[in-house]
Amino acid sequence: MAPGIPSPIQQQYRDDASRLEIIIVGAGLGGLGAAISILLSGHTVHILESASEIGEIGAGIQCLPNSTRVLYSWGLGEKLSQHATCPRLCNMIGWKGNKISDMDFHSYEKECGTPFWDFHRANLHMGLLERAQELGAKLTTKAKIVDVEYEGSADGESTIAIALCEDGRRFKADLIVGADGINSKCREILLGHEDPPLLTGDLAYRLLLSTEDMMKDPELKGFVEDPQVNYWIGPDAHAVNYVLRGGKLFNMVLLVPDDMPAGANTLAGNVEEMRALYKDWDPRIPKLLALCEQVHKWRLMIRPGLDPTWSHESAAFTILGDAAHATLPYLASGAGMSLEDGHVLGICLGKIKNKSIAEKKRALDVYERCRRERTERVVSRGNRQQYLYHVHDGEEQQERDRKLCAFAEFNGEGKISREQYEARGLKDEDDPLAWRWGGVGSWLLTYVCEDDVEQRWMELEMESRRGGGSASEEIIRAVL
Repeated sequence: MAPGIPSPIQQQYRDDASRLEIIIVGAGLGGLGAAISILLSGHTVHILESASEIGEIGAGIQCLPNSTRVLYSWGLGEKLSQHATCPRLCNMIGWKGNKISDMDFHSYEKECGTPFWDFHRANLHMGLLERAQELGAKLTTKAKIVDVEYEGSADGESTIAIALCEDGRRFKADLIVGADGINSKCREILLGHEDPPLLTGDLAYRLLLSTEDMMKDPELKGFVEDPQVNYWIGPDAHAVNYVLRGGKLFNMVLLVPDDMPAGANTLAGNVEEMRALYKDWDPRIPKLLALCEQVHKWRLMIRPGLDPTWSHESAAFTILGDAAHATLPYLASGAGMSLEDGHVLGICLGKIKNKSIAEKKRALDVYERCRRERTERVVSRGNRQQYLYHVHDGEEQQERDRKLCAFAEFNGEGKISREQYEARGLKDEDDPLAWRWGGVGSWLLTYVCEDDVEQRWMELEMESRRGGGSASEEIIRAVL
C-alpha cells in the first residue's frame, strides 16, 4: 500500500529540562529544513547565515516523492503546491532527437502516495524560510563561523558548543548543526583539517527562458503546454529541461566537460560557446538556446562520504546535507537528501528526554544510522548516471538504449520483483532511467523518514540491552 500524503506534524511542547538550544549554520534548503523539523520537535533554533541577506540563487529544482513527502509532513503541501509544476512524463531522448524511453510520473505518484514537483528554487527556499520563522526560528545574518569550541558542565553530564564568528561574536548552544553546503567550513572544523570537495570533470550551464517566445514556435510550444521532464543523452554531455511557475519559465541545464580554471566554482558563461557545444544535437535544442541571452557555468563537485563519523564525540556538533555528502545532480536528489537529513535529525531530537550527553549521543547515532548508507548510495548512483548519460555512440550506447527500452516494458505494472526482472534477462537496479522501479526507485522514492527512525531506534535499544557495541552504546546502557 502506498504511504499516502502524510498529515502535517503538530509542534511539540517541551519543558526547560529537555528543550535544546540549537544553532544551525547555514540558511540553505538543508539548514531551513532542519530548522523546521527541530522546531516541530519542540526545541529552539537559531540560524546563523554568513551572507548579508537571505536569498537563493539557481533556477529549477526537482523534488521526487520522497522529498515532497517531507514537505507535506512539515505542513507545506498546500502552500508549495501553488508554486509547483507536476510533470506528466520523464523522457529519455537520444542526442539526435530520437525518443528512447519514458517514465509516467503520475502513475508512480499513485504508488508512492506523493507527487513529483518541479520548482523555481527561490519559491521552495522562501516557503521553507517562512515556515521556519512561523515556527519560531531566530535568524542572524553576517555571521560567518570560523571555529567551534566545547564546554562541559561541572558534573560532566552535558556539553555545550560555542560557534565562533569571524567578527569575534560567540554563540552558545546545546547542539550546533553544520548545514553550510558543499564548501563547508563546519566539515573542516569537525575533521580538524582542510577537506575540499572532489572535482567530477563536469560543469553545468544553467539558464531560464521565458516561454512567451517558445509559444510562437510550433516545435517548441508543446514543451510548455504539456509539462514533462526531458533528458537528451549524448557523447560526454547531456541536457535537461522542464517547465516552471505555471508555464511562465522554462528551465534548462546543460551538462558538459569541465573547462573552468582552477579555484573557480561559478562563472558567467559565454552563450555562443554554449550554443556551439550543442549545434549538432536535436534541432530543438539549438532553437531553445537561441532564446538564451545570458548563462552561468557551475562546476560540479561531490563529497563521497565523511569518516569516521558525522558528529563530534561531545554530541554537541553534527553536520548534514552537502556538507556531509554532496552529490552530482544526475539523480535529482541532492536537495532531497538534505531535506531528509533535516527531517530525520528533527525526529531523532524529538525523542530525547533530557540534555545529557548520553541522550544526545543516542539521537545523533540513530540520525547517522538512518542517513549514512542511504546518502552514500545516492552519491554512488549519481556517479553511475554520469557514465550512463555520456557514453559515445557505439556498442555501449546501444546496450544502454536496449536496457532503457527493455525496462520500459514494465511500465504500468507497478513494483516488479527481482525474479521477474531476471526472467526477462534483466538485473534489478540496472535500469539507466534510475527513478523507475528497475533502477533505484524502490528504495529512493518510497523512503519514509519516520519509519526509518523508528526501526533504527529500536535496533539501537536492542543492541544496548544485549551488551557490547560501541562506546556510545555503553553510555546509552547507563541511562536505560
